[in-house]
Amino acid sequence: MLTLGCDIGSSSVKVALFDAASGRLLGSAFSPQQEMPIIARQAGWAEQDPEAWWGHLKAATAEVLAATGRQGKEIGAIGISYQMHGLVVVDAAMNVLRPSIIWCDSRATEIGREAFARLGRDRCLGTILNSPGNFTLSKLRWVRENEPSLFAKIGKYMLPGDYIAMRLTGRIATTVPGLSEGMAWDFSADAPAEFLLDEYRIPASLLAETVPTFGEQGRVSSSAAAALSLKAGIPVTYRAGDQPNNAFSLNVLQPGEVAATAGTSGVVYAVNGTLDADPLSRVNSFAHVTHDGRAPRIGVLLCINGCGIANSWTRRALGLLGVPYEELNARAATVPPGSGGLVVLPFGNGAERMFGDRDIGAQIGGASYTTHGEAHMLRAVQEGVAFSFKYGMDLMTGLGITPSVIRAGDANLFRSRIFCETLAGTAGVAIELYNTDGAQGAARGAALGAGFFRTPAEAFGGLTRKDLIEPDRKRAGEYAGMYGRWHDVLSMALSRRAP
Repeated sequence: MLTLGCDIGSSSVKVALFDAASGRLLGSAFSPQQEMPIIARQAGWAEQDPEAWWGHLKAATAEVLAATGRQGKEIGAIGISYQMHGLVVVDAAMNVLRPSIIWCDSRATEIGREAFARLGRDRCLGTILNSPGNFTLSKLRWVRENEPSLFAKIGKYMLPGDYIAMRLTGRIATTVPGLSEGMAWDFSADAPAEFLLDEYRIPASLLAETVPTFGEQGRVSSSAAAALSLKAGIPVTYRAGDQPNNAFSLNVLQPGEVAATAGTSGVVYAVNGTLDADPLSRVNSFAHVTHDGRAPRIGVLLCINGCGIANSWTRRALGLLGVPYEELNARAATVPPGSGGLVVLPFGNGAERMFGDRDIGAQIGGASYTTHGEAHMLRAVQEGVAFSFKYGMDLMTGLGITPSVIRAGDANLFRSRIFCETLAGTAGVAIELYNTDGAQGAARGAALGAGFFRTPAEAFGGLTRKDLIEPDRKRAGEYAGMYGRWHDVLSMALSRRAP
């Protein structure tokens, strides 16, 4: 039986057609071919049109069906992965009321900070496992404060993946992990976080109904089937945010296992078996896809907003937009590790959680007009991203999470040998790359949720390791020196942007 995985990212929408019988990917496609635009009407804002996601889903689905020669009627289930923490609001007729406030928008940072101060650290960390922060519920509070007439029209609020599921099925629903990522789930009560809804004066009626992460969540309507050339009645059987889904796609399900991504943002995601929280809220804890109130599975998430987007910005800024990333990596490789002392802080994509929700901006240090050129910049930005992973992993180590291996999909910055070798060498951790991505993970999740696989072990029978990057122990001192120089520049930047 075939399943369709849909990955709704902020750069593109990707779909994967998966054969559950063989555990094999049949084909994938994405739309658009260039990164989707992010609307920034003010500094620190980031919005996208939900209708654009739907349009690109239609285009990518049509492309993968045409490329594989398969028909939509052969698909037996659909899974959805999506960019986390975004806000989509609709009226009672399911009409979108405003552009989505997406994950990297930082306008609600102060709202979350003030709520954390009023409610208290113990109450927040003991219930929602985090500060309310700049997450979905805080963004909804921003709408209530700044767009009251629009807020009055809201029938339901949802996450980006919930919106796509609504377009597919006509049903507005979410999951416990979805409520958790938006700060609307109380782990102590195993129920919606009524205390934070009350604090923000958000009616509980705006919450969507809750459905299981794995299992039937609705069926494709006749209108959606016609738009996507599918068969009406196909069940949607899996839904997860991009980072929990990435971990799932890599078979990271048990406490102590670690996954990573390096797309627009960078993430290290570790599974924990206890309801613990970072007392400084530098990393976040959410319900994992396998979470159960009786057997907790918590995803501890370190997010670096400026990751692949720093690489793509550098590409544009250097006038290299038409040059493939493979060629850019080759040019960067002509420069020795350390980039001749050029240092890049890649934090130019909004407030960074691991810095206490401060926006320190992207910065370049140690530049020389006589010795540094294009190749140095191309390499330095990738090294800067790798060093920011190391910095964040050190925070996680302080919380008792010490990975010995990082699993990642063979995609985005993990396709760069420079990035992988710098991260492995600096962190002293091996990196395993697998033949999967978010869309494939969503397709496997759909197959598991539909019962095409009896156990998770069956679902991952076709998952194979493509590469292993071991730390270069002989150059450990060199990497430590490179990281030390980068850390010195970061320390100066943080001191200038003290809270």
